[in-house]
Amino acid sequence: MKVTVQVEWKHGPVAGTIETKNGTPALGRIVKGKGSLKENRFSFNGEGPCRLSLTIDSANVYLGANVTTISVMSDKNPFTFFLRDVRKDFPIYIPAYGVMVTTGDDDRSYDEIASEIQNRHQATAMQRIELEPEESFESAAARTRKMECPTWLGISRDNRIFEFDFYREGRPENQIIPKYRWGQVTREELEDKPLDFRFFLGRGVGCKEIVKRRLDEGVLPILHGTIEDDDIQYECTAFASLEKKELAPGNIRGMNYLFADSEFYASMFTDEQKKEVERQAGIEKKLNDEEVVLFFRAKAINTSRVPRYAYLQTINFNQWVRPKCFYDGRTGLCSYKTGRVFAVSKFNGKPMPQEEMAVLLGPGETATLEFYLPHGPISKARALALSRRNYDQCLAECRAFWKAKLDQAARISLPDRRIDEMIRAGILHLDLIMYGQEPKGTLAPTIGVYSPIGSESSPIIQFTDSMARHEIAERCLQYFIDKQHDDGFIQNFNNYMLETGAALWSLGEHYRYTRDDRWVKKILPNLLKACDYQIAWRKRNMTDALRGKGYGMMEGKVADPEDHYHIFMLNGYAYLGMIRVAEMIEKIDPASARRIRKEAQALLKDILIAFDACLARGPVVPLGDGTWVPTSSPWVEHQGPCSLFAQGEKCYSHGTFFGRDSMLGPIYLILQEVLDPQSTPADFLMNFQTDLMCMRNAAFSQPYYSPHPWIHLKRGEVKPFLKAYFNTVSALADRETYTFWEHLYRVSPHKTHEEGGFLMQTRWMLWMEENQTLRLLPGVPRDWLADGKKIQLENVASYFGPVSLKVTSNLAEGKIEALIECKSKQRPAVVEIRLPHPLGQTPTNVRGGKYCNETETVRIERFTGQAAVVLTF
Repeated sequence: MKVTVQVEWKHGPVAGTIETKNGTPALGRIVKGKGSLKENRFSFNGEGPCRLSLTIDSANVYLGANVTTISVMSDKNPFTFFLRDVRKDFPIYIPAYGVMVTTGDDDRSYDEIASEIQNRHQATAMQRIELEPEESFESAAARTRKMECPTWLGISRDNRIFEFDFYREGRPENQIIPKYRWGQVTREELEDKPLDFRFFLGRGVGCKEIVKRRLDEGVLPILHGTIEDDDIQYECTAFASLEKKELAPGNIRGMNYLFADSEFYASMFTDEQKKEVERQAGIEKKLNDEEVVLFFRAKAINTSRVPRYAYLQTINFNQWVRPKCFYDGRTGLCSYKTGRVFAVSKFNGKPMPQEEMAVLLGPGETATLEFYLPHGPISKARALALSRRNYDQCLAECRAFWKAKLDQAARISLPDRRIDEMIRAGILHLDLIMYGQEPKGTLAPTIGVYSPIGSESSPIIQFTDSMARHEIAERCLQYFIDKQHDDGFIQNFNNYMLETGAALWSLGEHYRYTRDDRWVKKILPNLLKACDYQIAWRKRNMTDALRGKGYGMMEGKVADPEDHYHIFMLNGYAYLGMIRVAEMIEKIDPASARRIRKEAQALLKDILIAFDACLARGPVVPLGDGTWVPTSSPWVEHQGPCSLFAQGEKCYSHGTFFGRDSMLGPIYLILQEVLDPQSTPADFLMNFQTDLMCMRNAAFSQPYYSPHPWIHLKRGEVKPFLKAYFNTVSALADRETYTFWEHLYRVSPHKTHEEGGFLMQTRWMLWMEENQTLRLLPGVPRDWLADGKKIQLENVASYFGPVSLKVTSNLAEGKIEALIECKSKQRPAVVEIRLPHPLGQTPTNVRGGKYCNETETVRIERFTGQAAVVLTF
């Protein structure tokens, strides 16, 4: 097919070449402006409008892959477009470059087209968000999916976990699954079938939902549930504790981190590490004289004025796969045919006489079912001893145990009860599955059913550091040091290749929090090995054959898809990790610091060369306001985003077409300090992300993989940040128990990478560092400063040392006040605190700093360690 299009620049001069792919070379003709055209090279010398007509005699403009693309490789601002995308009614209009592309029969000038598009008064996704009311959890939750999630109960450091789930659609009974790996526990008595325990309360599954759940005190890993069966209400509580001893720090042995890690999906070990896993497995078998036990109680209450029956079924196996087992009503013990006991049941404090019961209760009367479920079967003698344990005492000990962990962390107090509770619950959810031995030693910062990953464990460790739990964070980081290969490579999961750089980044963040040079000196050989591995990897790719195709960049997959290419995300982490190492070792080994920084800067240069080339050849895409933006591929070998199918490859994976472009894409280069958040390429990437690859500004499938909320905060885009923040958390987290799924299609519960992502977004919302400036409350909702509300941070960790903040809104008297404290030696030179009035009003008087109306921020220069700010309205 013969096609003619026209390219017009608003202003010259401009020069470059026209390149055609999947079509005959374009024949050009100058339509407007002074210039020359020779073969495929054009040049306009004047400063006025410049217009070029291009005719492609044999063009593929049909649906499908391998269609004709035109690359306008101008010396400045080159770009590419699909020839089939050119339309007269929706011309390609790129105001950032001052250029447009339209059909051959369109005589309108650049200015006329620009004016017509602007007069349509359309908006990009971000522009629409700015015009809408500020998002809240409630407004987001009314429009997002509601996903209930099973609850994990355990004792921390020990991978014997119970997955507890009240009945839901597709399963009539309440369910408890013992776990210590990504799959379920098996038993020889079940012919190695997985354990699946069930119990039932109430008359039956009826026509309405009758279960409500909540964590103890809103935050502790103790699960409460209320089952409302008309006149009978069942108040349930479940938690995990030790079989014999009090649940207390001195009684938690934990388990070797390598052994714990070996039980997880797709974990990886060197040959030497495999031998150590086998050795530790033998040790664990010998030491297993104390089971982890799930303690459960259901109290049936008659809320009516007449006698009513309560119906209770104690713990047993799924009735469809129930093995031959025996229930002894005299002792309340339920055992396999081997004699090993798997559960103990009590009714009103005595052995439960049978597995299922109906009990008549008078008005206000109660009946109590208790069962104790060891993670593994125990002897009859141990089971009888277990049956004598006092439930209330064990519950009190469990509460004290988890509250003591919270007491060791910095404190955050927010006026939004849900977010306030989710922060504290999150601290404990992360801690629950950090496996290792106590009181010291390496911890494996696992991520739900998966082993630790340098990339996905990073928000877990960094939030732990942010809450001043530096010792715990350091023990988690030691996991990556201990498992490092002899050549310096770090790889722990499913052949992911990006872990080395990502782990170095988290090590560098820990140093920024602690400034612990003694620690750096101890791990210096590991840091140098890791950097040298990446440098050697990079040099293997410094060949003439790779010029323009990933020269000087590392190749390898970064996630589940088998994409072994020169991926920007992989190389951005390598750069970020090395630049952090150079910073860490500056005092200890300045020569190595200079060498590594030089190598990092060389890698940065090669990444930028490759990115600029990909941006030039990525087809432009339309936005909601009628403008178009250039795009980039996630790796050098591809032309444009995978989701545009320019090369005919398959793209769908993990519930979305955008996984590679959105969650693993070049937008990571902004987080990785390769691209400036305020730069024009960052504008392009963010508009492409938010306009085409988000729903309600939340990414698809596994949204916490997308760094765009962090970028919003860096760019001062509060409303778009809050849109992403609340729509993501309201959809992916259980709204009652605060547990996170991995994906938006209910896969992989207790996914702490996602929870860590939410917690780090909350941290950045509350405090964020910017060079020598501490930014406080850069993204908080303005409703959090309504009259009578308070925001308080107590000794949270920052690059500048411990930070405390107290903000009090007393708008009834026309004031918002803030007290700031950061007294460490490395305190910031400048503090900026954003104090938005709930109705957007401007203060009539400001004390304590210089106020910016546009950002609603007070800037305190020459910060001395303490400051008080008062806004008067």
